[in-house]
Order: sequence, then structure tokens, then C-alpha cells
Amino acid sequence: MKQKIGVYICHCGGNISDYVDVEKVRQSIEHDEGVSLAKTTMFACADSNQKEMVEDIENRKLDGVVVASCSPKLHLLTFRAVVERAGLNKYNYVHANIREQVSWAHSDNKEGATEKAIQIVKAAIAKVRYAEALEPIKVKSTKAVAVIGAGVAGMRAAIELAEAGSEVFLIEREFFVGGRVSQWDDLCITEETGKELITRLYDEVMKHKHVTLFTGAEVIENSGSVGNFNLKVQITPRHFKLHCNSGELQKAIDVCPVEVPDEFNFNITKRKAIFHNYPSEYPQLPAIDLKNCTRCGECEKVCSNIDFSQKTENLNIKVGSILLATGFDPYEPKKGEFAYGEIDNVVTFPQFKRIVHYCDDKLTYNGKEIKHIAYIYCVGSRQVDGENKYCSRYCCTANIHTAITVKKKYKNIHNYHFNRGIRTYGKAEIWYDESSRLGDIYLQSFEHDPPIIEKQGDRTIVKIKDVLTTDKELEVVADLVVLVTGMEPRKDNSISNLLKVPKGRDKFFNEIHMKLRPVETVIDGVTISGASQGPKNIMESMNSALAAATKSFELVDSGELELEPTVAKVNEKTCEWCGKCEEACPYSAFEKIEKDGKFMAKVNSAVCKGCGMCLPVCPVNALELIGLTDQEVESMIDALIPTI
Repeated sequence: MKQKIGVYICHCGGNISDYVDVEKVRQSIEHDEGVSLAKTTMFACADSNQKEMVEDIENRKLDGVVVASCSPKLHLLTFRAVVERAGLNKYNYVHANIREQVSWAHSDNKEGATEKAIQIVKAAIAKVRYAEALEPIKVKSTKAVAVIGAGVAGMRAAIELAEAGSEVFLIEREFFVGGRVSQWDDLCITEETGKELITRLYDEVMKHKHVTLFTGAEVIENSGSVGNFNLKVQITPRHFKLHCNSGELQKAIDVCPVEVPDEFNFNITKRKAIFHNYPSEYPQLPAIDLKNCTRCGECEKVCSNIDFSQKTENLNIKVGSILLATGFDPYEPKKGEFAYGEIDNVVTFPQFKRIVHYCDDKLTYNGKEIKHIAYIYCVGSRQVDGENKYCSRYCCTANIHTAITVKKKYKNIHNYHFNRGIRTYGKAEIWYDESSRLGDIYLQSFEHDPPIIEKQGDRTIVKIKDVLTTDKELEVVADLVVLVTGMEPRKDNSISNLLKVPKGRDKFFNEIHMKLRPVETVIDGVTISGASQGPKNIMESMNSALAAATKSFELVDSGELELEPTVAKVNEKTCEWCGKCEEACPYSAFEKIEKDGKFMAKVNSAVCKGCGMCLPVCPVNALELIGLTDQEVESMIDALIPTI
């Protein structure tokens, strides 16, 4: 049991000390059993205080340390590193959170906050008294990374990883790479087209010997853990031979009798069951949609490269880390939402982009020329009554840029922007300025009173109570209404369930900490990037892809990993396999083994996260958590119970 414990109570620059009497906390714990040093400090994480802590540990021979400050998500690793520099095992450090759990939660009750802080610090002291020196779990790591998703984020991450020297398996569920960016023409800021960007990235991917690209591929099974993930990848065949004559291909497409809505064009056009209709689709190899193909045989008569004998393949690959770059789906308005699906000239922003792509001299839709365009912003974002409370961030900029493009490309176009406050942040502000100079009209609605779209005869009317004209009701006759839709998480994202990747309230993938660990997940070895973790523009997606690639490479580069030793431990004498721990474990860390003539549980230390879900369900108390033993927990409970 520790006899020389050092306790440091942080003011946090007023974040704590404004609501908690930190000096009273210090006085209340300085005579607790084992405490030999108790200090307050303005900023515990400051370099000067870290240096002082090292000196205290060395000079006073401290055998345990407690810092009462902010969330351990922020600085647990910081203070563990401090005690290690002083020669103390880092697991003899305990972190007490008295900011998020106390001062911020009870800012209206300073006396109560102070008493709660005292109890939390006492509990931390009680825990550190029984803390033991632990050693990290070491596992070997495979120097390979699986990148799931071959959009701009996935391809950029794959290139970065390959250049660093890692083997990369780039796995794309669709038959073509590029994700959403392949569907766009001119891009904001760079004035590059989506095709040009995808072509550049794809060419880099294909010339790199360390990258293996799988298209029409999906991960269907996963086992193992960080350093040694075993993935089963199912590859759907294209039913085309690798070298395809373009003349024969076009004949095969022409004779195919099957037409289905084209997802690439957001269903405003149709495609054949044989498809490769766009130059921005890579690889430059067609595919047959077997779900809609009738096997009529017409294509085989004119094209010798079709091969219906190709079968679905399953490949097993082993990687040390998994990088998710699965992208997003554009929000699809419900029928009747801003008259979508009820009035034929109401379209979504992605559909509008494809309409513009197909119109040359005149902007037309459904055979009618378009002159007056009404844009309705924040459809599927910042919803008052819906689920998507977040701002999708890119929509304002992307739409304004497209409105400018339309005005320059066609004559006599009038743009009306029905918004709830324009958010063109950073350098994107230039587009808002240019749009205004070109004569675009901006009308702002109240948050709870969105624009109304009505059909009056053959006219489509958009009405708004405008904030900028002091609640005056205005209306515009629009030839086309464009619903500026936001981003949503992928609807079909089975990989997240397979890997048990946590999601936030917005249903996007959730990082551990947005500032300190912005691309890591609580699943060791799994990183996230791009719009899979939240709405991002192209530049932001690529930046996060580089960060995720760096973190994934760090995990696999050395060939060996150190993992947290805070895992479940089985008492082999008392354990008699009942399976309850296996049922309770959310990470599948338990397996049934036979030893000394009886069945018992075994913990996979590389998979276990130390969550403790298994402990309370064990009927014979045969489980204990290393680093959080029954003795430590019971001592903390005793400290937290007020003295009567």
C-alpha cells in the first residue's frame, strides 16, 4: 500500500477554481492516509508544473500520484508521461476529473461542487493506495493496412501509407472508385473538376507497387485485433475480361434492353444493365449489374469480352490496422418535404449538379427552359423537428459556387437563395461576395418558419417571411426549386457493425477526442477519416485522411505494439465455464478453453478493452479487472460514502 502519495489540484485557469474552493479541497485531503504532498497549481498541464512534478517525485520519493483537473481524455497520457520521466511506473498515477464532473456540472452551487470535488479526490487517493506497477501488453503487428472506401479520402490515405512503406489493401464496395467527387464537375476553390482530381489520385494509386485495389469488394468477416486483423473480403465479379475492346463494349451497351434508374445521376436519367457511361469512372472497365440483368444474351452476341462464368470470390487478408473512409450519403428529402416528390420541378442539389452537367447552351429540365431558380438551404441539416441537428458545412459554399457557374454558363439566369444564414467559412467567403456582386438575391427565413412551396396553376411559388425586411412576406415564381441538401452517414454501412465502431448522436463515426485524438476510435487499430466521421469538404477530408494514415502507419511500422494492461483476468481455480462473460462482452474477448480437465474462460488480452461489463455477470466472482481490482474499487466506494 502506498505511503508517499503526491496530490496536485488544478485551478485550470478559473475553469475549476471559479466554482470549486481548491484550497479547501487541498486542506481536506492533505492528512489522508498515505498523502505526503498536497499542492494546488494554476495549470497542472503547463510545462513548468510538469517539471516541478518530476522534481517532487524524485526528491520526495513519491510512490503514487494524483492530479485533480480536467477530463482524462485530455491529459491522462500527459501525466502518465510525467511520472514515467521521474522513474515511476505510469500505472501508479490516477486521474481525478473535477472540471467536467464537478465545476462545469455544478457551476450554480460552489459549496456543493467543493464537497463533491473533495469526495472525488479522496476516491482517487484511495485507488492509488492499492495501485500496482503494470507492464503494457506487447503484441506483434502486421505491416499492412486495409483502407475501406476508395473515395478521395481513401485514395489519398492509401497513397500516403504506400509511400511510407506499408502494404495497403484499398477496398471499394462499388465497381468504380472516386466516391461522391466523381459525380461533380467544377469544384470549389481549386477550379479543378471532379474527374481531374479522381484521375490524378487513381493514377497515383495504380502506379504504386504497395497498393492492391479491390473494387466490387466488401469486408464480410473480421477477427483478431490491433496488429493482427483477419478480414474476409467478398469480391463480386464484373463479368468482363480485363482487356476490353471499347467498340464492342459500346455495341453491348446499345443492344442491352434493360434500363434502370442511374444512381450516378441521382436517378434523373437511366442506365443499362451493362454500364460504364462516364469518363470519371475508374477503373476503365465496364461491369454488369446482375441484379437487373435478364441474361437475354444480346450483349454476348456483339461482345466477346463478356464472361458470365466469373464467380464471387472470398479472399482472406491480414492487416495490422484498418482505416475507414466510407464517405457519406446526400440527404434524401421525404415525400412532401418542401414539395419534393409532389411538384415535378423540385429537385435536390446533387440532382441539379447533374442537370447542369447535361445542359450545354440552355438550362432545361423536363423540356422547359429554366430562368428563375429558387434555392432552399438547410434541407436535411439544422433540422428543427428532424434528427439532423448538425450543420453540414459544405452546402452553402457548394451551392453558391454552382449558382455562380450557372449564371456564367447560361444567359438571363436569376438566382434566389432562401437561407437561414449563409455559412461560407474561410476562403469560401469569396464565392458569397461574387454571388452578391452578380446580383443574386438572398432571403433569410426565421428558424421555425421555413419557406413554403406551392403550385398555383402551372406556376411554382416560393413564399418566405424575410428576416432582412422585418418579417415581410415575399414570394418568387420559380422555374426550378433546388433543395440544398446536407450530408448524412452512409445508410448501408455494415462495416461499422462488423468492427463495432462507435457512432455519435449524428450517427457518423465517433473519434476519441476531437482535438487530441481526432482520427482514432475506441477500437484499437481502427482509424476514421473524411466524411465518414462528419460533414467535410474535400480539403478537410484529405487532411483527415493524412492524419488517419499517419496514425495507422504508426501502429504497424515497428512490428510490435504496446497495449493497455487494464484487461479482465480469470481466476482459473473458481471459473467453471457458464458463458455469461462471453454473452456480456461487447468486444468478443472471451473464449471457452479446456484446462486441467475442466472448461473455463480465457481472455484475449489484445481484444479486451477493460470495460468491466463481464465482472458483474460472473456468478462465482471469478473475474477481476487488472488495474481496477475489487480492493481498489471497494476502497474508492468507502471514500465516496460521506462520513455520518
